[in-house]
This record gives sequence, structure tokens and C-alpha cells, in this order.
Amino acid sequence: MSSVTSSTGAAPGYRPSAVLGLRVEVRRQLGRRRTQLTLGFLALLPLLLAGAFQLGSGSPNPGAPGLVELATSGAANFTLFTLFASTGFLLVVVVALFAGDTVAAEASWSSLRYLLAAPVPRSRLLRQKFLVALGFSAFALVLLPAAALLVGWAVFGWAPVRSPLGLTLGTPEAMGRLAIIVGYLMAVMLFVAALGFLVGVYTDAPLGAVGGAVLLVIVSNILDAVTALGSLRDFLPTHYQYAWVDALGSTVTWSGMARGALSSVLYSAVLLLVAWRHFLRKDILS
Repeated sequence: MSSVTSSTGAAPGYRPSAVLGLRVEVRRQLGRRRTQLTLGFLALLPLLLAGAFQLGSGSPNPGAPGLVELATSGAANFTLFTLFASTGFLLVVVVALFAGDTVAAEASWSSLRYLLAAPVPRSRLLRQKFLVALGFSAFALVLLPAAALLVGWAVFGWAPVRSPLGLTLGTPEAMGRLAIIVGYLMAVMLFVAALGFLVGVYTDAPLGAVGGAVLLVIVSNILDAVTALGSLRDFLPTHYQYAWVDALGSTVTWSGMARGALSSVLYSAVLLLVAWRHFLRKDILS
């Protein structure tokens, strides 16, 4: 009689690297309604903003123009305003949704233990889900400015970027600066993804995971507004989330963005380490 298990106790032909492939997980997540609605909303948002500018009739604020006053001066400026308006909350919610919901949703559907019984090694399950969540988050961060550029081009036309500092950037340079901004936002939002993922492995409630991550980011933003904290605010994970504005000067100032990216990576490493440690030791009851 042939043996049905290998010397390691696994079934013949079983390879951990062959289960829950990235393409399988991408298809699973792409087929979910929350993914489709989220990406659809990001593509629609620039249309809503452009419509608001077209309908509005308010007079410009006195003094030096900001990103909102310059938003209708061309597609690139409209894109910069869209990113500025979305950085503090909308992008946080989107990234927290993709990263915080991915494990917690499996638990809420009572399918998490069946995935592990497939068997999918716990560490591989976490890795695949986090990588796919990062992929969708990165796609969302590219989709929003891409849609804003197209809508801005159609509604406001194409023009050189006008910086709030009074500078004008030509199209090639403006596109390079926009790529820097999007890349920096991806680095900053890594912290949000890691935070949402950590909360997601601790709870069986997807909304609790997403809401918990967003709430913690809001608390960090509130503390950052307390000037009495002085230099202690530099250690808050959201302190440098708008440092990408430094890319709009005559030359790119990298110091703030470098500190923001480093802070995000360090916080993310700690949060992911805690998430992995907890999940590997957790009793999966859901």
C-alpha cells in the first residue's frame, strides 16, 4: 500500500508555495464589491470636483493663491488639488480598507480556518494578502491622479503648473514632480496599510479593522495639530504626510519627504512584526 503522506507529514506533491498564489488572491479581491466600488469612486471623484468648480461662483481669497485657487488653471494643477484634498482622509480610508479588510473579512465569513486547512501556511497567507492589499492601494494612488489629469484636461485644458510659490513648471518637469508626489504618497500610506493590517488580524469585524485604523490616524493628526507638543510631533507617523508639497518649489526639497518615508517604513516594520507574531500564535476560531 502506498503512503498517502510524505516523511514530513504532508500529502504527496504538496508544495506550500503553490497554494494561494498572488493571481488567485488578486482575482478574489478584484471580484469583491467593495474593491469595485472603491476604485469606481476614485475614478468618479475628479468629475465631482470639476463639477463643483464649474458650478461654484465664489470669489478668490485675497493674498497668495493656494492649491485650491489654482485648481482650475489647468489639468496638472487640478490634479495637485485633488491629491491635496484627498491625502488627509480619503486616501487613508481607501488604503485602510484594502489592508484592514483582507484578513478580517475572511474571519467574518468563517472562511479563514478553511483557508488554513487547505492547507495554506499562516505566514504565506499573511504575505499574499498583504502584498495584494499593497498592490490595490498602489493602483488606487495611481488611478486618482490619472483620472484627475484626464478630467482636468477635458474641463480646464492643459497648461503649465502654477505653484503657490509663484513658480511655473513646464509639462515634462510637472509630470516628473507629480510622479515624485505619487511615489511619496505610496511610501507614507505604507504606514496606514500596516496599521490596518495589524488591526485586521486582531478582529473578526472588517468595519472594525478599517474604522480602527482610520481612527488612529485621525488621532495622530489631531495630536500633530497641538503645537504645544513641539518637536515631539516629529515622531508622529502622520507628521510628514503633506511633505510632498516640497516637490513644488524651484528645486525638490527632499529632507521632509525623506524623514516622512523613513518614519513610515520604521512604523510599518514594527506594526507588521506585531501582526505576524500575533497571527502565527492565534487560535483561529472563525
